[in-house]
Amino acid sequence: MASKNVITLTADNFETEVIQSDKPVLIDFWASWCGPCRVIAPAIDALADEMAGKIKVGKMNVDEQQSVAASFQVMSIPTLVMTRGKTVILHSVGVKSKEALKKEIEAKLKT
Repeated sequence: MASKNVITLTADNFETEVIQSDKPVLIDFWASWCGPCRVIAPAIDALADEMAGKIKVGKMNVDEQQSVAASFQVMSIPTLVMTRGKTVILHSVGVKSKEALKKEIEAKLKT
């Protein structure tokens, strides 16, 4: 079950939820058939809860939102991208622990 702090991102709400966000946005590019995506999902949910107020967290299904995934050059999943407005400030591919992801995110929030 996804966290209440994780939003579903689509091409339709991308401008409002990501580009115009007053907080950095962590985007989890995933697909339902992707085993590693299911492995990292609990860490993403936990980060969304722990870092609520500091960042916004959204999930984008690459099968349903191919054009947006392509614009971020997502070649394999899971891919995590954190943006501040239109600027990418973090790009991570593959499964990492929640602690490792949190450390990377917090480092980017300080810059």
